[in-house]
Amino acid sequence: MPFKVAIVGRPNVGKSSLFNRIVGERLSITDDASGITRDRLYARAEWLTRNFRVIDTGGIDIGDAPFLNQIKAQAQIAMDEADAIVFVVDGKTGLVDSDYLIAKMLYDSNKPVILAVNKIDDVNQVPNIYEFYALGLGDPIAISSHHGIGIGDLLDRIISYMGDTKEQKDDEAIHLAIVGRPNVGKSSLTNAILGEERVIVSEISGTTRDAIDTRFTKDKQKYVVIDTAGIKKRGKIYENADKYSVLRALTALDRSDIALLIIDGQEGVIEQDKHVAGYIADANKGVVIVVNKWDIVDKDDKTMARMTKKIKEEFKFFPYAEVVYVSAKEKDRINTIFPAIKRAYESYTKEVQTALLNDLLMDATAMNPTPIFNHGKASFNYMTQVAIKPPTFLVFVNNPDFVHFSYLRYLNNQFRQAIDFTGSPIKLVLRKKD
Repeated sequence: MPFKVAIVGRPNVGKSSLFNRIVGERLSITDDASGITRDRLYARAEWLTRNFRVIDTGGIDIGDAPFLNQIKAQAQIAMDEADAIVFVVDGKTGLVDSDYLIAKMLYDSNKPVILAVNKIDDVNQVPNIYEFYALGLGDPIAISSHHGIGIGDLLDRIISYMGDTKEQKDDEAIHLAIVGRPNVGKSSLTNAILGEERVIVSEISGTTRDAIDTRFTKDKQKYVVIDTAGIKKRGKIYENADKYSVLRALTALDRSDIALLIIDGQEGVIEQDKHVAGYIADANKGVVIVVNKWDIVDKDDKTMARMTKKIKEEFKFFPYAEVVYVSAKEKDRINTIFPAIKRAYESYTKEVQTALLNDLLMDATAMNPTPIFNHGKASFNYMTQVAIKPPTFLVFVNNPDFVHFSYLRYLNNQFRQAIDFTGSPIKLVLRKKD
């Protein structure tokens, strides 16, 4: 499971700007008004070949909770979820009472804490960091998330805390994450799956705090359900923090092979479903779309076909996903899920011979030659598979800058037409030929 780093601090110190700088994309909304963050709060990052997750706690909206309670809740979430914590303070404003409050909580967490003094925009402001030694959290790092100053030093400090974060998994078991927006029936589906006839169930301790993974066997195939359903924190702060549950779901995704994306059959696809689906796509997991509550849908013999078409239109980034229809409450059609899971997993772990790949590459480029892009024309030389989960292919080209993203999408589609990758993403990685 990836190493996780949480960014905490009082409002308006630049948490989201730092988050964006670290992950290399403008994923969070930033604004001078405090509390404006409303977008992505969890993303992948890489530094010196080391991969880790970054949590922007500024994106956690605690509703009407008092200001100090919001700060406490966000710090607590960081302490619960993260392996290391970046505590951001404002080098222009200086120390304030809220900084002391957060520092005390983090000091008690026994997690590595990196103190980042933000808004140090030039060398003349570096002395501003010295007063922050009073927090008792070690040497502060002067950074400017706006200008990119000191970010390398901060990232060096982060990866210094990273050990071997690979998780040992049972290679024979298919690991499932059941995800979806609230009230679509995730817990009911988990119970229905585990209650399926001929399923042998045993509980094993999960590797994430407060979670219990459930191992079961069906038709001689081993499975593990990575279950975050029913995990609650005491108090209204956590009950109201919907994004806290997103963190749990994403942790489950990190440890899974296949995601079951649950949709409410009566409500159909809404924007929040697409948001959850986006996390699955970002995590490069296999996927099965499960339409739940099918028992209460008014339907005829064409309803299923119409809904499948609609789902495919809404989830354009999942053209390869199978759609199954169930009623978790009535335990109806649950048996249709397992063949779809197995097909997705077979695709997710598929290995393709190099000779076949290069034949397909030659045919695809002959049928549709590469156009001129960035003042050059791409010439592909060779292709080979370098990984599974998902299937990942290295494509050697004279210059990757000459390949337009639409041509890469064309190649992806051509390979899918020739090879069955139902239920799984595939990755094409361009590499310049030496």
